[in-house]
Amino acid sequence: MGLPRTFVGFSSTDIRSYWLMSAWKNNSKIDFNFVDCQLAQEINSENEAYIKRKCRERINMAGTFISLIGQDTKSKHKYVRWELEVALEKDCRIIGVNLDGTRYMNPNTCPKIIQDIGAIFVSFSPQIIAYALKNYQMNDNGNWYYKDIVYQELGYKI
Repeated sequence: MGLPRTFVGFSSTDIRSYWLMSAWKNNSKIDFNFVDCQLAQEINSENEAYIKRKCRERINMAGTFISLIGQDTKSKHKYVRWELEVALEKDCRIIGVNLDGTRYMNPNTCPKIIQDIGAIFVSFSPQIIAYALKNYQMNDNGNWYYKDIVYQELGYKI
């Protein structure tokens, strides 16, 4: 099986976390990889329809949608929520990645659109995200997370 084709969605305030994921991917000492369907460069336009069309094209290439969940993600609707809607329309596998280190769905930061839909939620770290990319299959409902034993087996201190 090939690498998962993945679109990473995030609030503009969390772009550094996306850059860090890209650095993990490019670091040969870190076992972390995926086919990144993110836009190759920032769209230099104010035209919302054009921006959304370009993002939809990239999301349609992906089978997995990683949502980087930061402090303001829940309140971002114009693009963040819209990207999640497109991913759900396409039946992408959803992986919620909590930038605050939480290992489960945090209702204070998680957008309602991906609550109780069968997505998995993990903390922001290469080993657990790579594990989810390799192993997680969407469920029909609920908020899923890995038990402490999985984190421990991956080398995390609990």
